[in-house]
Amino acid sequence: MTLRPTRRALFAAGLLPAPALAQTPWPTRPVRIVVPFGTGGGTDITTRLLAPKLADILGQPVVIENRPGAGGVVGTDYVAKQPPNGEVFVLSTLSPIALARGLPAPVPFDARRDLVAIAPTVFVPIALAITTRNFSPRTAAEFVSALRAAPGRFQYGSSGIGTSGHIASATFCIRTRTQAVHVPYRGGGQVFTALTAGEIQFCSDIPSLLKGMHEGGQARVVFVATDRRSSLLPDVPTAAEAGIPDYKAYSWYGFFAPAGTPEAVIARMAAATEQALADPAIAGRFEEMGTPAMRGYTPARFAQYVRDEIDYWEPEVRALGIRAE
Repeated sequence: MTLRPTRRALFAAGLLPAPALAQTPWPTRPVRIVVPFGTGGGTDITTRLLAPKLADILGQPVVIENRPGAGGVVGTDYVAKQPPNGEVFVLSTLSPIALARGLPAPVPFDARRDLVAIAPTVFVPIALAITTRNFSPRTAAEFVSALRAAPGRFQYGSSGIGTSGHIASATFCIRTRTQAVHVPYRGGGQVFTALTAGEIQFCSDIPSLLKGMHEGGQARVVFVATDRRSSLLPDVPTAAEAGIPDYKAYSWYGFFAPAGTPEAVIARMAAATEQALADPAIAGRFEEMGTPAMRGYTPARFAQYVRDEIDYWEPEVRALGIRAE
């Protein structure tokens, strides 16, 4: 009797084609990365720093699409509803992933169900800056006094309702027992323009993006919400030093894909992100920006990190009692 070799034996001998995934390596087409905020902000800058290196690693062009709106929810939701074919990703943030869930307006996606976490990119500390245009306070204490003297008269800007900048400033007002009016914009660039023009009196954002205005005199950073002073702004006190203890404000950025995206695609994109973050030029630039790279995350570890952030921030934001605007 002649024995027919098994399929496993034929594959081991190299007589059968490799699995389909190996025959069609990903990516075979340009990779799209959606930035759910406007140009000029932290997410946009971060994506544009990473994109050329990712293109080199993946062997395909990386196309960036800015889809701002609703504090990052619009662009993130767009990606959550795309086919899971490995062609589109989003560099989302703490804001639409977790913070927005505590706001009155319902979020049209659930990051734990509709998206798959790939890899974080950078951790984002937050600082608070005030305008110097027709506004005299120089310290956090003087600023708090000005707010208390005129409840609801002054305004603060952010990149949208539910963003880290919005929640940070709203939390500041609650911690200091002050009142101010929130003005949402479509991106960080618009916020900074309004701040330097004196159209708004303060905002909360990344120290590196506030540094130029601080040093140029168009705005004044009054504290950083970190345990230690920022190396970018060594003259600026921490929130605790400024008399606001137990104040917590930060963000992070990370890559996500539509739920159902093949595991092999997720694994390669995660590996490519880790490799890009390890590039000395990129890592150095992020350090200069004061947004250190978040390295060493597997997709599973990042997914757990995201779940923990949702569990913490959703009730925290809801407790702020922010009204629909």
